[in-house]
Amino acid sequence: IKQFNISFSLSLLALFSGLLIVFTKEPKWLEGLLRTKFFNICPRHRETSRNECNMFCLSCQNAPFCIYCRSSLHIDHPILQIRRSSYHDVVRVSEIEKVLDIREVQTYVINSARVLFINERPQPKNSSHGAASSTTTKTISYFCETCCRTLLDPFRFCSLGCKVEGMRKNKEDEEER
Repeated sequence: IKQFNISFSLSLLALFSGLLIVFTKEPKWLEGLLRTKFFNICPRHRETSRNECNMFCLSCQNAPFCIYCRSSLHIDHPILQIRRSSYHDVVRVSEIEKVLDIREVQTYVINSARVLFINERPQPKNSSHGAASSTTTKTISYFCETCCRTLLDPFRFCSLGCKVEGMRKNKEDEEER
């Protein structure tokens, strides 16, 4: 695979094996990625170290797998390695941007790598919309259009899952007009 460049706008374009393919919907593997529970122990490699299932194959779209399964079952397949940040699944921007348009999704630098969250995270219990941290300082607040989570920068979504949900809702709204 040379490169996928997916956009949730009118048409989705991909470069696959040198052929230009037009997608009219999001890639098949995306829903599986969003639903997958990562970091369970691999049933095939229970007795080995580094046996957590933290990889997702874009070709097979099956259950997550460990590094040992990758070398034996997915050697030539496009793979995303999932990482953890504060008990939430993240993926490096450098990996996901090769296969998906992630514009409008808030990214973060964690352990010197730029990442984005795969799914929506719970809201802090004491957060209030638009409340400034200081009464003397005016702040501009940005919020996720899907879950209303506070964002650090002027992005539309806090996670890949929120972008997918937001784009689906926008498409439904456009179809109703």
